[in-house]
Amino acid sequence: MVKSSGLVAVLFRINAELLQSELQQLIEKHYPAVNTAGFRLSPVAGLTGESWKITSPAGNLLARHQSYEKRIAGADRQRESAILRHVARQKSGPCVRLYSPPWLIVDWIDGTPLTEQDFATPATQQALSQTLVRLHQLAPSGYRLDLPQQFARYWQHIDRRRLTPRWLRLHHQMMSQTPPVSLKLALVHMDIHAGNVLNTPEGLRLIDWEYAANADIALELAAIVRGNDWNAQQQNTFLNEYVNAGGYQEITLLQQQVNRWIPWVDYLMLMWFEVRWQQTGENQYREWAHPLRP
Repeated sequence: MVKSSGLVAVLFRINAELLQSELQQLIEKHYPAVNTAGFRLSPVAGLTGESWKITSPAGNLLARHQSYEKRIAGADRQRESAILRHVARQKSGPCVRLYSPPWLIVDWIDGTPLTEQDFATPATQQALSQTLVRLHQLAPSGYRLDLPQQFARYWQHIDRRRLTPRWLRLHHQMMSQTPPVSLKLALVHMDIHAGNVLNTPEGLRLIDWEYAANADIALELAAIVRGNDWNAQQQNTFLNEYVNAGGYQEITLLQQQVNRWIPWVDYLMLMWFEVRWQQTGENQYREWAHPLRP
């Protein structure tokens, strides 16, 4: 049963205060230079205490906490740390400074998150396609994304009162199907939207790698298309940019594969929204889930 939003907010504040104290102790232990220079902690993206900016004359950092709720949602700081180290040479993500469970500390990337309007421009789509192609050309990381396993995990943490006969049938259908055979298995980010793409002097940088893993490149592209609610024309334009950047040679095959993955992406989004609503009680998740509900 979802708690009231007021109670959830109170619990988040208490949790954030405890985590702030824990993070201060971690900095004092592992970052004497930062501690000596002085630092300030500020929560990032709300009151959950899951991410904190560490501001210091010695350099700015980002601390990301591994909460139980985030693990249920599919995040894993150990995997995130390993993948960020894997992509370090490309400089497409932040540099890892410390992984000390349950904390991951990375460099703070100075940049401006893209707006929804900027994200859809031809120039941005061209630059983003080039960034993705470089990412997808890396050797796989060792962490494979298993969608049926993820669906099964989500299923244990949704509000049973919201289930319908059609949803039960859809879940059985998704769990009994075999995912599409990959066109190309690669390291994928799996959470690319305007807020997770920063415009920096060095070019586009990607943040929030907590869902990154090995998967089909077409699954990544389908997630971008559906997650950003692009129409058919926007989808075709983006896929052509990806092909022109050297991501895949056959546009027709790529388009067909993206379309095969779209039902899987839709169900992944539905389950994630439902889990997050159950965890937080925030109505925006229920609203986002509504058009995807069977």
